This record gives sequence, structure tokens and C-alpha cells, in this order.
Amino acid sequence: MGSSRRLLAAAGILIAAGGLAAAFGRFSHAPMPDEADLANPARNAQPAAYDVLGRPAASPEPGAVRIDDALIRRGREAFYRETFGNEVFLTDVMGMLDGALSLYEVSRALTLLAGRATTNLEVRVARPVTVGGRTYQVGELIPTGLDVAKGSLFPLGIRTFYDRGHVRMGITCALCHAAYDPGTGKVVEGAPNRDLNVGLMMALASNTTAYYMHGSTPSLDPFRTDPNRSVATRAGGRERLPDPEALEAAAKVQAASWPPGSFDSSPDLVTNPTSIPSSFTAHGHPYGWSGHAGIGPFRGLSALNNNVHALNSDTTAQADAAPFLFGLDPEVYLGTLLQRAPSPSFRFDPQGGRTPSQVLKAADPTPDAPGLNSYAALPSFPNANYVTTNGLVATSPGEPVGYANDAMSAFQNALRAPARPAPPEILATGRQVFERAGCAGCHAGPAYTNNRVVPAPEIGTEPTRARSFAKTEGTLRPPDLYAAGTPFPVPPGTKTLPVPLGEADRAQVQLAWAHAGTPGGYKVPNLIGLNESAPYLHDGGVAVGPGPAREPGIGPLLDPAVQADPAESLRALVDRDLRARVIAANRASPRAVTARVTGEGHAYWADAQAGVGPAEQAALVQYLLSLDGPAR
Repeated sequence: MGSSRRLLAAAGILIAAGGLAAAFGRFSHAPMPDEADLANPARNAQPAAYDVLGRPAASPEPGAVRIDDALIRRGREAFYRETFGNEVFLTDVMGMLDGALSLYEVSRALTLLAGRATTNLEVRVARPVTVGGRTYQVGELIPTGLDVAKGSLFPLGIRTFYDRGHVRMGITCALCHAAYDPGTGKVVEGAPNRDLNVGLMMALASNTTAYYMHGSTPSLDPFRTDPNRSVATRAGGRERLPDPEALEAAAKVQAASWPPGSFDSSPDLVTNPTSIPSSFTAHGHPYGWSGHAGIGPFRGLSALNNNVHALNSDTTAQADAAPFLFGLDPEVYLGTLLQRAPSPSFRFDPQGGRTPSQVLKAADPTPDAPGLNSYAALPSFPNANYVTTNGLVATSPGEPVGYANDAMSAFQNALRAPARPAPPEILATGRQVFERAGCAGCHAGPAYTNNRVVPAPEIGTEPTRARSFAKTEGTLRPPDLYAAGTPFPVPPGTKTLPVPLGEADRAQVQLAWAHAGTPGGYKVPNLIGLNESAPYLHDGGVAVGPGPAREPGIGPLLDPAVQADPAESLRALVDRDLRARVIAANRASPRAVTARVTGEGHAYWADAQAGVGPAEQAALVQYLLSLDGPAR
């Protein structure tokens, strides 16, 4: 079939889908690959029949989640298709389709693929947008890093909604944690999307300010220049709002600094994105780069899944916590987020006679719950409790509280990385070097981790991300959750279950949250699927580019068309001379400096100075790249 015929065929499918949507009033779709289209269909065996608040059990107990095929199937479906309603925030408040990118241009780019796959959907600029000193002009191609599988008309991890004339796009876990592999022509479930250019896409939105708290904007005071832009506070006074254009310009610069394949998941008023981790999670607890998700169902994995949607995909949900997180009155916080909202229903006008919270509630699809997503609120809301960062549990309507989070945990724990075989003699040599160099001291156990959190000064990596949750300590509540099976909406008077937290675990959790006077820390990561997850360390700073040039540092990777070479990047992790070149290159990159990407720390070596020769070092790298699942 010629290219023009393929284009017409693809366009016809899109038009037919639009006709169905118009006929029925509502329509949504998110792609989910068939098993035959997977590069890693093999699965880990489930270790237990039940999970009881993080403890495996053979029989049901209060709070138990049954781990069976039905749960894993629902987890896979939720992984690809569950947004928890974040399409409203991303479309109507943040304006992801109202800035440089538009629905038409995204649809056009997908149609032009005509069924071909890509690891980097390029979308034309629809409207000029300036980020710092750079203006993106109409017609210029934006490298989004969105993956589209062969034969699909939609990107992985994007769910498109048509609702009576209004189109929205939401995100699912697969956006960051599934990737198309050109080598096999298949999808790798659980692999990080290493070139996902989410920071730039957010910077090109019409209201990047809705995510400003994830960037280095420690105070709004420098932006409060217009006395006519003020809002009534909940305390009965009035405060100025920031100048919307000035704050928007600042927020765009911070978001655009994130390297492809990274995301700033911490609303701590500091730009410190972390490398998107894999979802090869079995035995890999605690979860999150700092290890903050360490207790509760599935050893904290459900807490991590929940955090993505309860904290990161809807910033309006943080309004009640704004006083202790950001030093802001809730109305000032919401007014800041909503004064540039692209949807008139959500846009706050200081002269409009309504408070920001009144504007939000009038347009909110979930007016009886905080924020815009679908949440069950614990009695501790808006405070953290070591299981949730804000007392919210993302829940899908029609399911028990937190069911989709638990289901995704079971699914992720079943995932194995694609097999990367190497000659047995090389793997044997690599394993010997691994032990001789002392790697097994921390990277032990079935997932090659001792499941510990290490203080940030000890590991020596960039420290700010380790302190991201420090401000939650003053209002912390004891850890609890609604029992598995609790209906949603939660009936009045429903009691919660306390989540066990022993003293040994408490010390580790406090370190992960930078509480109790600790400096914060980073967990010892598992080593499964390293071939899929370069660059390395939490900031993604240990990076070496591909090809003969093998440029060190994050600089070459700022173009999503260029991805880190896993073998060379691993070599930089263990070779002090190559690491020094990587660190120097990162220091020379203004964008890396803004994003706090250093590549420093983890000074544990397997190089010539440590008595490891080049052949042994290469064998160690091949051994590490071969680890595809828990040790048997």
C-alpha cells in the first residue's frame, strides 16, 4: 500500500472513531498491546496468595488483598488505561492541548504514521510559545518522546476522551513505564520511556503555572506586583496574586530543564527531576528513589502507584496542604493555579466575584472530594501519614477504595525484563567481579538490593530530592488506610486500619522522608532490567551517549533522538576516570545545572585502580545487563 493510501486509511479510521463518539456522546480509548506484541511476556510467579498491608499471607485476614489472575488482569488494564480522571486537570487547567501543541497537530502526527511505530512522535507547533530565550515557531517539530506501537493510532499511556464535543487527554502509568523497542518491534512492559520529553511538553502548555511548585520558585512574593490582582483569603483578609505572565515564564524555564526520560514528582519548590524508574518491582521495596513508599500494601508499591495520581497528576488537590507545604493560603494557591486555566469554566478572574475554590467546585467533576481526580479521602487528609503523601487514595468509580493501585502492584511485581543473554563464561566472570568489588554488599537478595535506604551524605548523590517530603513532618499522622474491599464512595463512619510500622522500619521510613532530624536518603535500587533503564543514579546523570563518539554527560541526551548507551553508562558508573568526564560535562550544561543533574555520588569502583582490568570490567557490565528478573 502506498504512503498516500496508508494516510487515507488511517485518517478514515480516525474519522470513523470521531463519528462513533459523536453518535454516542462519549468515547474514550487507550491502547493496550496484545501478548503477541510484547517483548517480555514472561512473568514472575506470585509468592503468596494474599497481601496483608505489605505482609504476604497464605489465607485471608483483615485488610488482605487476594492475589490472583483476576487482580493481575485488572492491574494490567489499569496500567494502560486508568487515569483516575486526570484528563480534566491536564486539559482544562494545565492546557496541554492549548499551548504549542494542539489536538489537531497531535492527531495529524499520528495519522501521518499510518500504522508505523515510533519511539518519538514528532508534533508540529500550532501556536508560538517562548520558553526562556527560545521561541518555538509555528510548524516547528517538537520531539515529544511519545511511543506509538506498530499498528496503533494512539500513543502508549495516553487515554483520549470525547465528551459531547469536548476532547481531553489523560495519562496512565504506561506513559512512563512502557516503551516500544525498535529492535524487536514490540512493547516492553515495565521499561521506562527513556526519551519521554514530558518537561518540554509541560513547558509548552498554556498554563505551566499549574505545575510551578515542582520547580525552583521558592516564593511568589517577587511576582506579586499588581495590587489589582488580589484574592480573599480563608482567614478573611486579602492577598495579591502573582503576575500570571511573569510566573508562567519562570515556570516554563524550570519545566523545560528536565532531561528527556525524567520527571519531577516532588512538589517541594525545587527543580530536581529524577530518572523515570522501571516497573520491574518484585522484591524491590522500598519504592521511589528516596524509598518513601515503604509500608502498606505490597511493601509500599501501592503507595507509590497512588502517589503518582494523588500527588502528581492533579495539583489542585494540594490546596488544603498549601499553608504548610508552600506557606500559602489555599485561595492564593488555587488562584495562582487557575488564573491562566484555558477552560473558561476553570479560569479564576480576580474581578469575577467568586473565590478560586468556588470556581473550582462549580466545574469540578468530583465536587464532594478534594481536587479534580477521583479520590477517597482518609480522615488524615490533607496530612501525610507515611502511606499517602496527602491523605488521598486514588480510586476508580465502581471499585473498592484503592483496588486499582493494588491491582497494578500485583501486575508490576509479575513483570520480568526482556532476556539479554550473554556467553556463560562472560557472565561467570562478571559475577566474580561483582562479588570481588563488593557490589553484593548492598545489591544482594532476589532483586539485587538489600532493601535499605542510605543517608544522602553517605551515598554522595545530589541531595535535594532526598529532602522532598521534609515539610510534611509537622502535620504527620499515624499511618492508616481503609481496609481492602471498602466501597467507594466511602460510607460515613467507615473506620480505617492502622498500617504496621515497627521501630526498625520507622527509622528507615523517617530517613526516606527526611524526618526526625535525618538528612534524607536514597534507596538501594534493584538491578533488574538495567539494559532498559540507562542513564543511571536517581538524577539520571551517569550517562554516556551512543555510537563511536560516546559523549559523556547528559548533554547529548537532551535531544530525545539520542539515548544513553547502557553498557557505556554502566561503565561510567564503576570507572572513576570516565565518571569524572561525565560529571565535568554535566557541570558544563546550563540545563543540567538548572535541573540539578550531576551524576555525582555512588563512589564504588570496579576499574584499574581497584584492580579490575578492562576485560573484567566489560564482563561485569555484561553480567549486570543480563539481570532480567529475581534471582532463582
